[in-house]
Amino acid sequence: RQDWEAYTDTQHGVWKTLYHRRMASLQSTASRVFLDGARAIGLDSDVIPVLGVLNRRLIARTGWAAVGVGGFLPAPEFFRCLAERRFPTTLSVRPGDRLEYVPEPDIFHDVFGHVPLHADPVFADFLQRFGSVASRAAEPEVVQQLARLFWFTVEFGLIHEDGAEKLYGSGLISSGAEAAHALGTGCERRPFTLDAVLNQPFRIDELQPVLFVVEGFDQLFGAVTEVQHRLGLADDGGGREWLTAGP
Repeated sequence: RQDWEAYTDTQHGVWKTLYHRRMASLQSTASRVFLDGARAIGLDSDVIPVLGVLNRRLIARTGWAAVGVGGFLPAPEFFRCLAERRFPTTLSVRPGDRLEYVPEPDIFHDVFGHVPLHADPVFADFLQRFGSVASRAAEPEVVQQLARLFWFTVEFGLIHEDGAEKLYGSGLISSGAEAAHALGTGCERRPFTLDAVLNQPFRIDELQPVLFVVEGFDQLFGAVTEVQHRLGLADDGGGREWLTAGP
């Protein structure tokens, strides 16, 4: 449960500082899907969001909800949450003297970085299908390949929009240093193909030397469907019904 009243003025100040710092840059560098999603869910600029308020707006659009967790979840449980359109959200706030980087997720990374994308029907369907497929993975090699797909899309994905490469992965949205590196000369940006992503290793403790650019989020849905068949993973058959059923 999010004990919103327990957040201190200092913690709200951390959110406000990070929000304004990142949004100033993201207006020109982020995917319009992220920017539209942040507006659609009413992401507050000056105080830590109340998850219940965000969820009322989010559920009405795509059926997704952000649910509070106290720390890391085991991968199978995390993926099962995604399959149910529930996004595990860390409730803690990073310290004020470590604004630029913390090794573990916090509410800014999870809510600011991730949740606005969940307001987009196509991305929302992709993420549910990914969770449904990944929750059935058991072999270490399969888990590793699915981790790479998640890393290079949900966490560190780029998209081609309006003649430019834009940010949508949460690690890029929430971190100025990661974003600047991703769009700079030190990062190799490659066209997204499933084979390239599944065979690309990554490290979590360094700026990413290689990232992948999709042409649209339908490409992500197609990729997770293909990897499901390649790896022989079942799922529950869900993932696109929200587009036709509506809220």
